[in-house]
Amino acid sequence: MTVAAILLTAGESSRMDGYPKALLTAGRRSAVRRLAEISLEQGFDPVVVVVGAHRAPIAHEVRDLPVAIVDAVQWYEGRTASIQAGLAAVPEDRDILFWPIDHPFVAPRTVETLVSVPPTDPLAVWFIPTHEGHGGHPVLWRSSMRRGILDLRSDAPVRSLLPEYGPQVRRIPVEDPGVVANVDTPEAYRDAYEIWLSQGEE
Repeated sequence: MTVAAILLTAGESSRMDGYPKALLTAGRRSAVRRLAEISLEQGFDPVVVVVGAHRAPIAHEVRDLPVAIVDAVQWYEGRTASIQAGLAAVPEDRDILFWPIDHPFVAPRTVETLVSVPPTDPLAVWFIPTHEGHGGHPVLWRSSMRRGILDLRSDAPVRSLLPEYGPQVRRIPVEDPGVVANVDTPEAYRDAYEIWLSQGEE
């Protein structure tokens, strides 16, 4: 089964003083370019970049990559509204890697691990990486979750579906602090960047 990637970059980055998290430095490239290039290298199809408050500079940053730019017109209503916009651009038969831009330091090997698990677990539909017992991102959703996500209110978090899926949620331990490094403030970004650099990641 082909996997699609939804890269979520639609927010206004209010806790970053309005600077787009997608354009933060992640080594030799920006955060959004790093996520897009890793997704393309993994063979995800399509790779969808969902944009909103900072559409123009983010679209410009990945203009030379074979990604789809999708406008989340109602991005201000909540993250789920932006996810739903991305889902509309993904074929219904695709499993989905959902990768929010506030987790820009995830290692490629973690993405490889996430993609490798579903064929070994036909029951699970929601795959969550964990680090030291804490769940993080990106997550992998089977195509069967699509309807449940689309039926949510735009301001209702996708995690509200967790009780519904129960034993169909698979948590996957990984040795990657990037999955739990939520870069939503300048301080969190600096801390996560230092850890990432210390690991010699690209």
